[in-house]
Amino acid sequence: MAACALVGCQQPVADLDEVYYRGPGRRVVCAVNIDASAGNDAASLAAGLDRAADRGEVLQLYGHAPGRTVAEATIDAILAGARDRGLASFTYAELAAGRPAEPGLALSFDDSAIEAWAGLADRLDAAGVRVTFFVTRYHLWTEAERALLRDLAARGHDVEAHSVAHLRAPDIVEDRGLTAYLADEVLPGLELLRADGYRPTVFAYPFGARTDELDRELLGRFAMLRSVSYSNDGPLVVDPCPE
Repeated sequence: MAACALVGCQQPVADLDEVYYRGPGRRVVCAVNIDASAGNDAASLAAGLDRAADRGEVLQLYGHAPGRTVAEATIDAILAGARDRGLASFTYAELAAGRPAEPGLALSFDDSAIEAWAGLADRLDAAGVRVTFFVTRYHLWTEAERALLRDLAARGHDVEAHSVAHLRAPDIVEDRGLTAYLADEVLPGLELLRADGYRPTVFAYPFGARTDELDRELLGRFAMLRSVSYSNDGPLVVDPCPE
């Protein structure tokens, strides 16, 4: 128990109030990780979906690379669980636009695993679920990879911003200043996505790392910001979500 007190015990997803969207008003929101490394098992995720259904909330879940960081079986269980509970699917563009809360799931995938995301497309279609892809390192993508992302967008999925090089924002601000972070890590990626026809309205902080100063600045450019919440935070492991 002493070690648990220091690093934090694993909390059930259903106990993480901050990962549930309850309607318009909050502009910095948080999701909880479904990757295997996060340790949120099937029972915890199922209980989280139960809470969303019971309370009329939207559960926010995120992962990275289907089949690598998160097992396809985990994703299948989430999709089936949402269907069985009658949960609607929401993109972050919809949440940012002020979508009223109703029982639902906002599932997102971060970073650059475009081939793995594309491999999930038919499964998402079959489940009737739309997700959000938070894209980073887009300047390094090939035309073939960009074509895969266009196909996902054409299927109704949301494409949003996740920085240029996936660096920890507070560290860059401390080292080089807020203006440099915007110029190097936010605006170029936003402009590239816009040039390819996307209209990002949400920014996901890499690692969820944020500060109030960053929030104030970025909320002048985005309708919503997404951070993350850890299910095992404690005195030595504190998540960045503004709970």
